[in-house]
Amino acid sequence: MQHKVVAIQFNYLGKKYYFSTNDLDLKKNDYVVVETVRGLELGEVISDIIDIQEKDLVSPLKPVLRVATTEDIDKFKENMVDQTHILDVTEDLVKKHKLDMKLLNSEYTLDRSKLIIYFTSEGRVDFRELVKDLANEFHVRIELRQVGARDGAKVIGGIGPCGRQTCCTTFLREFEPVTIKMAKTQNLSLNPANISGLCGKLLCCIRYENENYKNFKAETPNIDSLVWTKDGQGKVIKINYSEQSVTVMFTPDDKRTYHMNDVEKNKEDLDIEAQLSDLED
Repeated sequence: MQHKVVAIQFNYLGKKYYFSTNDLDLKKNDYVVVETVRGLELGEVISDIIDIQEKDLVSPLKPVLRVATTEDIDKFKENMVDQTHILDVTEDLVKKHKLDMKLLNSEYTLDRSKLIIYFTSEGRVDFRELVKDLANEFHVRIELRQVGARDGAKVIGGIGPCGRQTCCTTFLREFEPVTIKMAKTQNLSLNPANISGLCGKLLCCIRYENENYKNFKAETPNIDSLVWTKDGQGKVIKINYSEQSVTVMFTPDDKRTYHMNDVEKNKEDLDIEAQLSDLED
C-alpha cells in the first residue's frame, strides 16, 4: 500500500517531518496546519508529494489537517510578535528564583493552548515554582524544554573559527555525530580550543571530509615506513592530506616530495594491511 506524503518543517532549518497529504493538493512553499505532540502547529511544505510504501514507514503517519488560512497565518504572526515579551518576563522570573538557565526562545501552539519555552543549562533545573509563576502570568499551559548545547548554538548563532556564520544557523538541519576519532584521522590538533565550536562541542565540519581522509589514509603509507619511488627507496617523514603528497627522506640532506600516486608501499606493508583488514572484517 502506498501513502502520499509531504515533508514539513516548523522553523527555519528545523528538522523535516513527513505527514500524509490527506488527499489535499499540496505543493512546495504551501503553509499547512497539522497536529503534533505539541498541539496544533503551522508548518511549511518543503517537498513535492512523495509516494511511500507502507513497509517503509517507521511510525504512523499523521494527516495534514488543512491548508493554512489567512486567519491561521495571522495567528502565527501574532504568536511570533509575543516572543520577545514572553522571554523578558521569563528572564525576570528566572532571576527571581535564582535558576541557572539560559533562555533561547519561546513559541505558542497555533491555538495558544500551550506555551513552550526552550532553555539550556549545565545540569538539571528544578523549575516547578517557575512554571507556576509563568502559568499565573500567561494563563496557559506551560512547558519548559531543556535542549542540548548544539541546539542552543543553532538558535543563538554566531561566527565560527573559520570566520563564517556557524553551519547550524545557515544550512544544517540535523546534527550528526562527530567523534574525536575523526579529528585524529585528519591529523588535527587535539587541543579542545582548536576543534570545538561555539557550543563547546566538536566542530560539525570535522565530519564533512572524514570519508575522504579515511580513504586517502588507507592508500597512503605510514610515517616512518619505507616506500619505493622513481628515485629509489626512502622513508616517509611527512604526509600532506590536502595536497595528497608525501615527503620521502633518502638521506638526512636529501628529502623530496611526491604525489601519493608516485610512491609504492613495500610488499611487507601491504601484507600487514591486508591482515589487519581481514581482522576488521
